[in-house]
Amino acid sequence: MRMRTPLLLIGSLAMVAWAADLPYLGKWKQNISKSDFGQTTLTYESLPGGEWQADFFGMNYKFKMDGKEYPDGMGGTVSWKRVNATTWETVARSNGKVTGTDTVTLSADGNTLSDAGKVVKTDGGTMENRAVYRRVLGGPGLAGKWQTQKVSGAAATMELASPGSDRIVYKDMDMGMSCDAKLDGKDYPCTGPTTPPGFTVAMKNVPPRSLDIEVKKDGTAIFRASYTVAPDGKSMVETGGAVSSNEKMKIAWDRM
Repeated sequence: MRMRTPLLLIGSLAMVAWAADLPYLGKWKQNISKSDFGQTTLTYESLPGGEWQADFFGMNYKFKMDGKEYPDGMGGTVSWKRVNATTWETVARSNGKVTGTDTVTLSADGNTLSDAGKVVKTDGGTMENRAVYRRVLGGPGLAGKWQTQKVSGAAATMELASPGSDRIVYKDMDMGMSCDAKLDGKDYPCTGPTTPPGFTVAMKNVPPRSLDIEVKKDGTAIFRASYTVAPDGKSMVETGGAVSSNEKMKIAWDRM
């Protein structure tokens, strides 16, 4: 049996001690019932020439209701199709792959918008979610400003792992996105089968129990959040939101 040298042993012990000081390491599952999506705002605007513009959480894109693909502003595409006066269907794609479908339905009184979504996971499975919005301004029909009223459905999962050398690997366990970064606040690339190019993440450890992240697309910051683990280590709260918006979310996570 080959013995470790004292130097290697000390290094291994130091790495174990370092990892033990990062309570957010591990696998986590979203707890939707305990989460607050912050009354996030969704706006649809009808433009001249049959064009529409969607604005959501600091992101916007233009499209037509013709079933064709249009850039979604984040490196993917989205297509819209009008089914009838109160129903629309959308398909999202990234790197040529379908990543999700949605059926958007307007209530009879025109004041509630329901979005039944289906996320396509990298393993071929799907996750179904539902969001309900109430009208704040505008109309008639789809056009107007909407605010989140309720979110339900399948819970997302993620993993924060430490391969060593002061590094953290963030893994979206459903969509296959992975970001390998040092805890130095610098930008590191994110990759995955449906992750468009140009996404980066910067991470910082914030003692005693928090991790700060900043996500960029093509060098522009789009999202900031902080993950804080409860004293018992069994749950974690994510607080943050889009950089271009004052709206914040509070997402609860349970350790798997």
